Amino acid sequence: MSDLSVVKNQNRPTTVGRARAITLTAMLSAVAFVLMFLDFPIPFLIPNFVKMDVSELPALLASFALGPVYGVVVCLVKNLVHFITMTTTGGAGELCNFLLGACFVFPAGIIYQRQKSRKNALVGVLVGAVVMAFLSIPCNYFISYPVYSKFMPIDAILEMYRAIRPTSGGLLECLVMFNAPFTLLKGLLTSLLCFLIYKPLSPILHKGV
Repeated sequence: MSDLSVVKNQNRPTTVGRARAITLTAMLSAVAFVLMFLDFPIPFLIPNFVKMDVSELPALLASFALGPVYGVVVCLVKNLVHFITMTTTGGAGELCNFLLGACFVFPAGIIYQRQKSRKNALVGVLVGAVVMAFLSIPCNYFISYPVYSKFMPIDAILEMYRAIRPTSGGLLECLVMFNAPFTLLKGLLTSLLCFLIYKPLSPILHKGV
């Protein structure tokens, strides 16, 4: 009886921790969904229809505090909710957002979880931001922009890029010259915010997990 009691007591924190992790993931997903609406253009860097947001911030927090899989889940849930409630791209925009977000927070979380230190966190977010920027090129070229071109001719889209850089060529060149650096900046901005707020939020993020 006493041995059985010990086993139950040992299992209980794990069960409570998992339940709290799921609850925290749901809360961070909700925050991420809200942050998707707090977007803004950067006209001198990229055409206005591409906007900056930091909705990957809660996913990055989850990836550091709970593990990389939880970070990916936050990316998935926020985009599923957005797709169900208000998609305007038939799911293409949400798919790209999920893929790029996951490519950002998963490597960051993997690197950080190997040895939890500020240095590893910095290396993780830099690697994640670079991976996200690189993969933004095929994601946009094969998924997002074929959908956008159904609503706006591709020539009109390219003219918006040329208004910023007159010598811009075709779509692929524009994605390399504009979208990839923009996505890298997005990752770096999200990372900076994460570093600023992670420590103050750490007691909440780690309590009972």
